[in-house]
Amino acid sequence: MRSDFRVTVSKDYLVFSSAHFITFRGHQCETLHGHNYRVGVTVEGSVDDETMFVVDFSILKKAVRKLVDEIDHKVLLPLKNPKLGFRDGGRHRHVDYFGEHTYSFPVVDCAMVPIENTTAEMLAQYFAHRTRDELLTIGLRNLTAIEMEVEESFGQSATYRLAVGD
Repeated sequence: MRSDFRVTVSKDYLVFSSAHFITFRGHQCETLHGHNYRVGVTVEGSVDDETMFVVDFSILKKAVRKLVDEIDHKVLLPLKNPKLGFRDGGRHRHVDYFGEHTYSFPVVDCAMVPIENTTAEMLAQYFAHRTRDELLTIGLRNLTAIEMEVEESFGQSATYRLAVGD
């Protein structure tokens, strides 16, 4: 097998619109706002001797599209944030910040994301791990790294690089 190839996918439909807020140092919490995010992914690995590609573009696009569709038009809530508590009351999810009620959202409009804060950095890391898991599940074993970029607005993005096998 030939190695050291990079394949990148960044399509117009690999986008999501979501609301979020970030908790800062101490007892500061940003106000709720939204972004039109864009996601790009690069995978590295060896070329398959029969197909002569690292990964079929359609497989990579489908894996990332699934992730962005899960959180599109949702409020992103970070499950691992120690400053936040979540309570469900009927059809609403209540968000407490340091034990004080801060927000209420319809449960159907919430995406509970297993990250520490809804920053572009943490979203990029989350997407990279989920993409790796999806590609490994379908049997891709030739990958050496995944690099995920999450752009929260034009010119503002975070990139996370994951060595496959981590």
